[in-house]
Amino acid sequence: MNEIDLAFTPALKLAQLIRLRVVSPLDLVEIYLERISRLNPQLGSYFTVTADLAVADAKAKTELLTTTSELPPFFGVPISIKDLNAVAGITCTYGNAALLNHIPNYDDGVVIRIKQAGFTILGKTATSELGSYPYSEPAGFPSARNPWNLEYTPGGSSGGAAASVAAGLSAIAQGSDGGGSIRGPAACCGVVGIKPARGRVTKAPVGDRLGGIAVNGPIARTVADAAAMLDVISGYFTGDPYWLSDPPSSFLAATKVNILGLRVAFSISITPLGAADENCQQGVLQTVELLEQFGHQVEERCPDFSDLVEPFQIVWQSGVAAAGIPPEALQPLNQWLLARTGSLAEYLHALAQMQIVSRSIVAFFDTVDVLVLPVYLHSPIRVGEWENLSPEETFQNIINWVAPCPVANATGLPAIAIPVGFDSNGLPISVQLVGKPAAESTLISLAAQLETANPWIQHRPVFAL
Repeated sequence: MNEIDLAFTPALKLAQLIRLRVVSPLDLVEIYLERISRLNPQLGSYFTVTADLAVADAKAKTELLTTTSELPPFFGVPISIKDLNAVAGITCTYGNAALLNHIPNYDDGVVIRIKQAGFTILGKTATSELGSYPYSEPAGFPSARNPWNLEYTPGGSSGGAAASVAAGLSAIAQGSDGGGSIRGPAACCGVVGIKPARGRVTKAPVGDRLGGIAVNGPIARTVADAAAMLDVISGYFTGDPYWLSDPPSSFLAATKVNILGLRVAFSISITPLGAADENCQQGVLQTVELLEQFGHQVEERCPDFSDLVEPFQIVWQSGVAAAGIPPEALQPLNQWLLARTGSLAEYLHALAQMQIVSRSIVAFFDTVDVLVLPVYLHSPIRVGEWENLSPEETFQNIINWVAPCPVANATGLPAIAIPVGFDSNGLPISVQLVGKPAAESTLISLAAQLETANPWIQHRPVFAL
């Protein structure tokens, strides 16, 4: 197996190759670091590359291979961490150049779990400023680009994470999703992204500032990789305000379950914001056609999300104020969002209203197992496409693009984005599957069925070869 093939090998397979002593952790780190050095200047997927730390960690793990056979599941597998999450001793900028010297002295809970699983961290990936935008072009940093076509965005805010996986600059990635920030980049870059159910993955130690809408999750090349990573990052941390019990069997095991007879609803439009473009519609229609062939019961219907839009926006935009960064250090759109932020009473009212509306949407799943939606309402935008617009215009464009995503954040429902094809610009087309409360296993089983029928891992961006 040559170095390019190794760079695009699924993370679970790499872990197996390490156990079999076919490759070493140091071999893999050196392969990925060479690719990052060569390709990241054009791709912009990493803000910070921790080459020395990664090599030291990989050397220690390579030596450990000679003395023990008891290894954690992802021992020696390289991973990237989104630059909204703290890793002790490594710069964490939150996509704001004023924080280039901010070095946390602690690991986020999800990072602790990642380290316990044996991963080796390659660096911190690009995000939008404070994770606010569905593209990753913060001031003071190179713009992150889509490896399938460098003129286009890889999405945001986990744009660097998805681009790093799609381009073979990491084996797998950690992302976070407060309004589509895992699913959107996964869709733009043609990889798998899971937005876990609320309470599945800890927000320790900083707590939850956004009423439960944001969650950490995996971005991977395969459904199995994403499922196995979800297994290792899930679970309660002391003091978590809400959490879910572990499922009866692992999420990885769910990829082997040939699930039958699901009640599947779908829609190619979002009320009140309208229909998806032709490419995104086609992705949904092709997917539900496959699901019918698998024997699932399919019908076109979807909840009305109209009453969710305003309260969700109020809760979501409060994250800018919660960051505590001076207005003059923010980009114009975040300055505008900060100025729009109301009082604590207005926030709490919006949070309560969001929860009330969410109850009616969750009730939709009393008679439906899975809802199939576009991830976004149109294909990826070009890098810099909206940079000359006013904040108001940009914000409306964002709403009209990402409309299918926030419902899973507001309700706490799990969702998974999976690739299904390519558009005329050579960019991936994806769909998302939204499931019942805490029902990631069902989504993972269904996504694995679709992956078997349409194996997308065979595709690699020409840029990255």
